Amino acid sequence: MRQAWQAWAGAAAALVLAAAGCGSSPSGAAGGAAAGAQSPSQSTRARPSGSAATSAASAHGWSKDRLLSAIAKHPGTTHTAKAGSLNGLVGAVFTHDSGGDHFCTASVVDSAGQNLIITAAHCVYDPVTGQGSDLVFVPGYRNGETPNGVWPIVSITVDQSWKDNGNPDLDVAFAIVQPQNGLQVQQVLGANTLGVNLGYQLPVRVTGYPSSGDVPITCSNNTTQQSPTQLRIDCPDYTGGTSGSPWITALDPKTRSGTVVGVIGGYQQGGDTPDTSYTSYFGDQVQALYARATG
Repeated sequence: MRQAWQAWAGAAAALVLAAAGCGSSPSGAAGGAAAGAQSPSQSTRARPSGSAATSAASAHGWSKDRLLSAIAKHPGTTHTAKAGSLNGLVGAVFTHDSGGDHFCTASVVDSAGQNLIITAAHCVYDPVTGQGSDLVFVPGYRNGETPNGVWPIVSITVDQSWKDNGNPDLDVAFAIVQPQNGLQVQQVLGANTLGVNLGYQLPVRVTGYPSSGDVPITCSNNTTQQSPTQLRIDCPDYTGGTSGSPWITALDPKTRSGTVVGVIGGYQQGGDTPDTSYTSYFGDQVQALYARATG
């Protein structure tokens, strides 16, 4: 399993974060999801299944057939994510500020409060040492630049089963970030919609930040069923740091958003090789977690 190290601010010892996710890092980028390390919380929100998922994708202007066609040309190919609004909802997670090392990935998810992000539970809550503190979300981070601001995390919601024993089926966390200059993060950047109970075979795009580099990577492929409670994707170069990377389907370039159906985490805290990543399946329990986070 891939691992990333993070020192919790105010804590006496460093917290080991396992880097979970797909594959090895391009250009030597080491940043997959934190896998196999002790780490934080989980959660999500629901959406239609079956044919409803296809119609939802079509409504967003990026149909399932269109995304499948794009994947067919370059399946499972990882490359540097371009700067700009399409990837602006995804960011790196740091301790204190962007001056240190980023150790996980998160993204903005739609909420009534317009202040919510989603990541892997193991990124923000360790079942042994508890919740991480003094964490910040830096969307669009690239080569030390913070074009979309630095957003302090002020509260975290994870499932009780994650708190108690690190349940890999609920390796999902929702977090509220503090407003900046009087604006909430969703007001500034927009947000992906949470997708729940959409099935196991979906065309998705996964974007995240390997901890060994300062630019995000991205890969598109079809998901498959690892188990009734886990999805899998084959994408190379997702090493330590990519834990929490969103799995997006029904992506609409016009609205700069899509539907998030997973985050790198879950089984093996995201994966113990750089070429295959996992996510906890987003079902009713993730929907309930989302309701708690937004209630």
